[in-house]
Amino acid sequence: MTTIRLSQEFLKDFSKLERRLEKGSGDAEHIIRIINRGMTKLSENPEAGQKIPRKLWPEYYISKYDINNLWRLRLDDSWRMIYTLGKEGIEIFCIVLEAMDHKKYNKRFGYK
Repeated sequence: MTTIRLSQEFLKDFSKLERRLEKGSGDAEHIIRIINRGMTKLSENPEAGQKIPRKLWPEYYISKYDINNLWRLRLDDSWRMIYTLGKEGIEIFCIVLEAMDHKKYNKRFGYK
């Protein structure tokens, strides 16, 4: 089983979702459920997503996280999880960088 680590940015966003859920937000419940399902999938297979070609990496991820690989996991029709893989000794781990809707995904990656 692969260890899942979470970026600080992802933790902040996830905490906001949990607060929305506490207030009864149905969409927050759905988003949390698909994110948890995605993390389970990654813990079982860290290459469950699609590797993003280097030429498509946003500068944001390169400068903020100093990545050397970038992956996308489709959570549903509208949501994507962005992650990177790391290695310590023989252990491979996933670092979840962001989960975002398709609109934010398109903006982050410069798609129209």
